[in-house]
Amino acid sequence: MANQIHPLAVVDPEAKLGDNNVIGPFCVIDKNVEMGDNNTLLNSVTLHYGARIGNGNEFFPGASIATKPQDLKFQGEDTICRIGDNNSIRENVTISRGTASRGQTVVGNGNLLMENMHIAHDCVIGNGCIIGNTTKIAGEVEIDDYAIISACCLFHQFTRVGSYIMFQGGSRTSQDIPPYVIAGKEPIRYAGVNLVGLRRRGFSNETIEIIHDAYRIIYAEGVLKDGIAEARLKYPDSKEVEYICSFIESSKRGVIR
Repeated sequence: MANQIHPLAVVDPEAKLGDNNVIGPFCVIDKNVEMGDNNTLLNSVTLHYGARIGNGNEFFPGASIATKPQDLKFQGEDTICRIGDNNSIRENVTISRGTASRGQTVVGNGNLLMENMHIAHDCVIGNGCIIGNTTKIAGEVEIDDYAIISACCLFHQFTRVGSYIMFQGGSRTSQDIPPYVIAGKEPIRYAGVNLVGLRRRGFSNETIEIIHDAYRIIYAEGVLKDGIAEARLKYPDSKEVEYICSFIESSKRGVIR
């Protein structure tokens, strides 16, 4: 089906649009933008130079995608912002494009990005994440699949967030958040395993107990390296335990405890 482009929208003739997209009034689509099929842009959405949009996304009023990075090291290099499929990007969300560091900012599939939140340059957001209102994510942060981040949270640049976590509203972190946990309190720290979230995602009670025991073992040791070795020895066939251990081992900023 043909695209429905409102007469009050501005679409650069160099932009590449797929089929069956709805472009509402006062939207602006810049040159060097590529869009797939079945996307909906409500009024006043801006897709800046370098936006790469997949299929089936919904952009709410005021969303601004592929904005110029808020990074003084950015020298105008040709970078992109890649948005996957079936995302809901709510009012006034801003997502910057990449810099020379990684060349692109990436948002995966099936995410809900709530009102007024910001994703900075060179971030990588996975699939199925929920990120709450007014949360701000600094440059080069990585968030793995199915993370749930509450409202008004702050993430220091270069931090990493594991899958299936729950991050308490109003919290901030300059350390990595390992997978499957609840992160909360002030200062931010490990507050247990995300039991409700894991059950909702179909994890068995046995698997949840293994995850819980693995964290008990790892955090009981004064040296994380010793706890990791013990957890791997006890659960050599658990992919969840291996994910936890490899996440902590690869952390450059250290993990919350």
